Amino acid sequence: MSDLPKRITVNPNQCGGRPCIRGMRIRVSDVLDLFAAGLSAEQILEEMPDLEANDLKAALLYASRKLNHPVLVA
Repeated sequence: MSDLPKRITVNPNQCGGRPCIRGMRIRVSDVLDLFAAGLSAEQILEEMPDLEANDLKAALLYASRKLNHPVLVA
């Protein structure tokens, strides 16, 4: 799992600086949207043949780490 974060790239000149998979124009949010729409990992890989199984894992790990912060209640 240690190499998964390296699969997520951010380039200010690509996709508006949004995180992408391995420098491609496939955003992390695109992968997450497909999961949210009910597609399985296998279906996503069929739909986007440039992706690899570890890319899907990397997208989920990225999202998890971005959301894992304390929420302050006033």
